[in-house]
Amino acid sequence: MAEVIARERESLRPEVRASAAALDRLLDPDFREIGASGRLWTRAAAIEAVPTWEQAAPILDEDMEGRRLADDLVLLTYVSDNDGRRARRSSLWRRSGGSWRMVFHQGTLLP
Repeated sequence: MAEVIARERESLRPEVRASAAALDRLLDPDFREIGASGRLWTRAAAIEAVPTWEQAAPILDEDMEGRRLADDLVLLTYVSDNDGRRARRSSLWRRSGGSWRMVFHQGTLLP
């Protein structure tokens, strides 16, 4: 569980979010995201968008909890704070080839 939480927190760092190579390492080939904006992202679209993302302060997390759903599947839930923009988030991580990779992510804005 600690490794999956560490990888999630790594994915929130600006230097990782700005690196196609880093995202390639963290995102599962089957990755999909429903962003806080409602947009559906594929792995390819997320990696392709890297040069267009504005990078600012690290995204902070609160109340991160992990739940093992199967031997090679972990669900993380937490609240993110991106410079005052808060969202409830969930990530599904799958271990394949000896490495944990994010296979699904969803963010829902908080009022």
